[in-house]
Amino acid sequence: MIKPSPLSRVLFVLLVLFLLFLYGPTLTIAILSFQGPLGSLTFPLIEPGVHWFAQLFEVQRVGDIGGSLQRSLILAVMVMIANAAIAVPAGLAFRRNFRGGRILFALTIASLIVPSVLVSLGIGLLYSQTGLSPAWYSSAFGAQLTWTLPFGVLIMVGVFARLDKRYEEAAVDAGATRWQTFRLVIFPMILPNVVGVMLFGFTLSYDELPRTVLTGGSYNTLPLEIYAMTNNVTTPVLYALGTLTTLVSAIVITIALGLIRAARRRVAPTSKESPL
Repeated sequence: MIKPSPLSRVLFVLLVLFLLFLYGPTLTIAILSFQGPLGSLTFPLIEPGVHWFAQLFEVQRVGDIGGSLQRSLILAVMVMIANAAIAVPAGLAFRRNFRGGRILFALTIASLIVPSVLVSLGIGLLYSQTGLSPAWYSSAFGAQLTWTLPFGVLIMVGVFARLDKRYEEAAVDAGATRWQTFRLVIFPMILPNVVGVMLFGFTLSYDELPRTVLTGGSYNTLPLEIYAMTNNVTTPVLYALGTLTTLVSAIVITIALGLIRAARRRVAPTSKESPL
């Protein structure tokens, strides 16, 4: 048995401290969400229970949790679908060397460098100057795509860069059209990555605040609603909401990882065979 070195022990301690720093707040929120009806936002818990979880499904004195949650989920699904629908063709396009491709790629990634609040401000001003009303399903949708789409494009560019072109050449030699080659050969091979791009779009959209704050319009998404509620009245119902959304996010990620694994198993026997 190999004895761990002093350096490895120090690194292990640092890793544990980092994990505590990373997940400590989430654990604290999860514990406080079980505060009793007479309790507050501090320890110790008074008559622990699920009172605040039940309050989530009732009309709040301040805030609209149900409506904002619904809007956030719809918006996240919209961004998820658009992210994959644009990133996959973009990855195919950047696979070929065309005039202006590098400049277009740089412009696509550049939105990650611009401060999120400035993006939100710019889109909000554009809507106001053109006489349009910003809304969560239009201006906020576009603002969030400036955040999620570069990640999707980067992923798909890397995927297509590693894709063996001999599979496509073999399909063309067999008489397949370009669409048939993509649908029957390429897409099954990149399907796990497409699911990953969709997951990126969903998660980044679901908790996005800066790019939505000036583009969301009259109706808040969930992050905006939570931010507004913390400025007015804060109750353990917010902790219950945090615990519930964390659980939902974990379920979504687990399902996505399961789909990715299933897609890889489906493609693995085919991809191991020689295309020639």
